[in-house]
Amino acid sequence: MVIQLDKNITSDQHLALSNTLKSYGFSSTYVNTQFGKYLVSIGKKALDLRKIGNEPGVKDIFKVDDPYKLVSSQWKIGKTCIDLGDGVKIGNGHFQTMVGPCSIEGEQNIIDTIEHMKSIGAKIMRGGVFKPRSSPYSFRGHGIETLKLWHEIASAHGIKIITEVMQVSQIEDMLPYVDILQVGARNSQNFNLLDELGKIDKPVMLKRAISGTIEELLQSAEYIFANGNEKILLCERGIRSYEQAYRNTMDINAIAILKDKSHLPVIADPSHGIGVRKYVESIAYASVAAGADAVIVEVHQCPEKALSDGQQTLDYQQSKTMHDKIHQIRNVLNN
Repeated sequence: MVIQLDKNITSDQHLALSNTLKSYGFSSTYVNTQFGKYLVSIGKKALDLRKIGNEPGVKDIFKVDDPYKLVSSQWKIGKTCIDLGDGVKIGNGHFQTMVGPCSIEGEQNIIDTIEHMKSIGAKIMRGGVFKPRSSPYSFRGHGIETLKLWHEIASAHGIKIITEVMQVSQIEDMLPYVDILQVGARNSQNFNLLDELGKIDKPVMLKRAISGTIEELLQSAEYIFANGNEKILLCERGIRSYEQAYRNTMDINAIAILKDKSHLPVIADPSHGIGVRKYVESIAYASVAAGADAVIVEVHQCPEKALSDGQQTLDYQQSKTMHDKIHQIRNVLNN
């Protein structure tokens, strides 16, 4: 169960509550986030919630059957909304299109992308400065100095930044220059990294592992929440299967299921989900229809010349077409 505590709970009340739970055979973990204080209590016996709900210091109490407690939709009323500031929100009815190159290539690449974003009304720019690549000989990003330049240019235009963090040692250096830290598929179960991202007050987008289940994704999100960070976005980016006609198998089912099982916003990544440029737009539309709160798409002025993932990257005209049609689809769904 999840016990929501009063913000002004005293240490004596906290201790008394923990002892009461222990007497009923429940172990408790204290979680203190940006928005609330909680006890996650696990026990093997059924318990009348009224016995705990009337204890001093308890604001509310919820029975949660899911193994992932805090990210479950079973306890939270309504959906989570991630507020990036300046009116840019994701979730609970707020939709965003995140666009940009696979890898940030330099100043002109940043300027060109932002001009494109302004023309279509997109507010969040994606791009990598640290890139995990299957081959050690592939381009792996320009690093922290490029991130600083990117931040300087983007912030001057009111554009938010999402980029990937690959290891614990990068978090502190990156933190001042990003609006959303992305955890890639290869790090989805890097629990040391997830623990540390739970200790910051910055949104984290967590991608599904290459062969990960929905429950494993939610359990990974639980690591972040349990360490104190409620600002989490879940990302479906396709899973590895036996099919060879495309890069990954985009699991549209997962979008609807994640929206049901969790209160967190769900993001769709059709670029990695299918990995073939000519199909990316169609998969983006299907994702929106399935309930995604945002799509994150690789876009480049000339995909054939992109330093990485050009085969799945849209050009600016394709991006504009996709953006316009997405809003048409959402208007239909909302009417």
